[in-house]
Amino acid sequence: MYSSNLTGFILALVSSTFIGTSFIIKKKGLRKAGVSGPRASVGGYGYLLEPLWWIGMISMIVGEIANFVAYVYAPAVLVTPLGALSIIVSAVLAHFLLGEKLQKMGVLGCLLCIVGSTVIVLHAPEERSINSVKEIWELAIQPAFLSYTAAAAAIALVLIWYFSPRYGQTNILVYIGICSVIGSLTVMSIKAIGIAIKLTLEGTNQAKYFQTWIFAMVAITCIITQLNYLNMALDTFNTAIVSPIYYAGFTSFTILASAIMFKDYSGQSASSIASELCGFVTVLSGTFVLHSTREPDPPILTDLYTPLSPKVSWYIQSSGEHWKQKDEDGPSPNFITILQQDHFK
Repeated sequence: MYSSNLTGFILALVSSTFIGTSFIIKKKGLRKAGVSGPRASVGGYGYLLEPLWWIGMISMIVGEIANFVAYVYAPAVLVTPLGALSIIVSAVLAHFLLGEKLQKMGVLGCLLCIVGSTVIVLHAPEERSINSVKEIWELAIQPAFLSYTAAAAAIALVLIWYFSPRYGQTNILVYIGICSVIGSLTVMSIKAIGIAIKLTLEGTNQAKYFQTWIFAMVAITCIITQLNYLNMALDTFNTAIVSPIYYAGFTSFTILASAIMFKDYSGQSASSIASELCGFVTVLSGTFVLHSTREPDPPILTDLYTPLSPKVSWYIQSSGEHWKQKDEDGPSPNFITILQQDHFK
């Protein structure tokens, strides 16, 4: 069991490094794509033609594959919190490569996230032994997890159809909330698929069970949804803020889903559970500190001559009369004549 958790630990570290780097590469690709066409934040898909975005995508895929394998060898409550490393990677790279300055308090926020994750990892429960996909299916259809799945789907749909069009561009929690809630279902499905592949390679074919293919379809659907809204979040908000908030939300919902489905905390002592709760509070505190140090992104002007203020007005005296220029008025002929005369004197 110790060797299995160690393998999962190493794979989770590798995964976090690749995923943290992918945030930066993908955002650079999104920026380049936004120069020549509609931005991803307003529904544009020009980034699909940008090679830099695909490099970031490949980096994320490598990280997710490592993460996928890690879930086979270790419980979700051990693997998921190690995603905190991706916060440090993305925040540091964003500081040097994207010009998104990381304040001293932001560094403290990253450290708090790491400390909290460490506490969670040290008190993580052991992985339960599963010998068939059918066993996972029985866990997935238990009333408690079915209730969680229904609630998660309802929350995601409300965020997508109501809140996203109205508040997605101004409230970071909308896009990240969708990714986090859907992500918890992704992890449960991926863990089931990973165990199925592992058992198949060991000689027990799991592809013959329809449950394996249901888990696969759920995973694909959730991954596509996550990627779409994560792109929107990255293109709209500061990377150093997207990463930690996404981490905190994704980790919280994933551990909750795993606790309900796999009963991870069954049999744990009260002190261990209390220590894990303290770890969660520390992680969320670090996220809050990072969010409070956020520097707003500069406004993007779509036209060279777009005014900085939506309404401009002034008074000019010409021929003894006062004339007020409004944003919808044309220029005054007398005013133009005065400017021309002054220019050629």
